[in-house]
Amino acid sequence: MRKIVLYGLLLLATSLFAEGIHWAKDYESGIKQAIKEKKPVMFVISRHTCQYCVILEEKTFSDKRVIERLNKDYISIISYTDEQDYIPYGMFTGGTPTTWFLNSDGTPMFSPVSGARPPKAYMYALQVVQDKFDKINKNGKKK
Repeated sequence: MRKIVLYGLLLLATSLFAEGIHWAKDYESGIKQAIKEKKPVMFVISRHTCQYCVILEEKTFSDKRVIERLNKDYISIISYTDEQDYIPYGMFTGGTPTTWFLNSDGTPMFSPVSGARPPKAYMYALQVVQDKFDKINKNGKKK
């Protein structure tokens, strides 16, 4: 019985302290890190009081597969409009959440994705972005 209780406590502690997305401190430091590590950037514009922003963060950004993929292959940056975080000129479309996928230097790879997406769709998007990023970097120019 004692082992069962200890195992349960260990399982609970592990889930409470599970690793989340490694967010860059801010936009500028995230871009510097992306250049240094030669990785694409996932840049999210969010707001704490936005219903779909909360869904994106609580559902998609808490999914184990999404966290693992982002932490391994991307530099993740999030800026909150209600905290007046820095957002590059032209990237704020007025709606939140908005997700931009950027080259290491901060130039957009695609048009932004608006709204919350479920983990499975996000995983697909991450693969599409990674494939394009790899192609760009392999050839040294955009195709």
